[in-house]
Amino acid sequence: MPTARDVLTPDSLALLQAVEQAGSFAAAARELGLVPSAVTYRIRQIEDALDVLLFDRSSRQARLTDAGQELLREGGRLLQEIDAVANRVQRVATGWESQLTVAVDTVIACSTVMELAQAFCPVAPNTRLRLRDESLSGTLEALTSGQADLAIGIAVEPGTAVDVHSKPLGDLPFIYAVAPHHPLASVKEPIRDEVLLKHRAVAVADSVQRGSGVTFGLLAGQDVLTVGTMRAKLDAQLRGLGGGFLPEPMARPFVETGTLVVKKVHRDPRLVRLSYAWRTSATPGRALQWWLAQLDSPVTRKALLERHGMPN
Repeated sequence: MPTARDVLTPDSLALLQAVEQAGSFAAAARELGLVPSAVTYRIRQIEDALDVLLFDRSSRQARLTDAGQELLREGGRLLQEIDAVANRVQRVATGWESQLTVAVDTVIACSTVMELAQAFCPVAPNTRLRLRDESLSGTLEALTSGQADLAIGIAVEPGTAVDVHSKPLGDLPFIYAVAPHHPLASVKEPIRDEVLLKHRAVAVADSVQRGSGVTFGLLAGQDVLTVGTMRAKLDAQLRGLGGGFLPEPMARPFVETGTLVVKKVHRDPRLVRLSYAWRTSATPGRALQWWLAQLDSPVTRKALLERHGMPN
């Protein structure tokens, strides 16, 4: 009979992830190019070796049991460690990481990040670059949890996070804005909180995976439309779906064309101090060193905050 060591392989852990994400054994089999019976057999092997049930089969969907959730959580961590080991070995051999993951907060100018990526790829053709969209405290968490090597646009203080070094990126001003056809566009300024409370706010969800995350600019009891990125928040406000604070450089082109109206509110102006950070548990590889060298430039840091460009 197979032992736990026999069945807890990277392939089997990846299979668990595939079933959980697909929602059923059959759907996972289609995505992996396997027959459903092969997926069922491999999952049963893991369950028999561990003497636990990993999936609740009482419904048509494959739902993880508590034991399954724990295995998937720890298995994901182990897969990250395996990737990290491979990355370190590659870095020792060549000086370049096999993969570099950069977590980028969605307040950062996407076009500037892509310009950096465009310059990086020819320099490091053997390093796979991965860019992650993150928001609020999720940007820092991506770094501290080992899911990213570099985080750009951290809006919360790294504090005493172990093996993390940070540097200032710059200050980002926010403005309160609504579409010209939104009811708040014609309200007398400054707008008090009791007036804002009567209207829907648009907010970006914190991408943090553990804990409740943080929110900015929301009032208790206010109706909220939650979106995934700052660009989606901008789009929602352009459509008149709600009001809220936007990064001034991102909103500026729309304010200049009159498709957004800036409104003064009865609160202190919002100025968010952003930073970038990286892990220092190992000597930075040449790929990370390249990105850090770019971030040393005041011109680059300013562009990351301000040069958003117009969407297509």
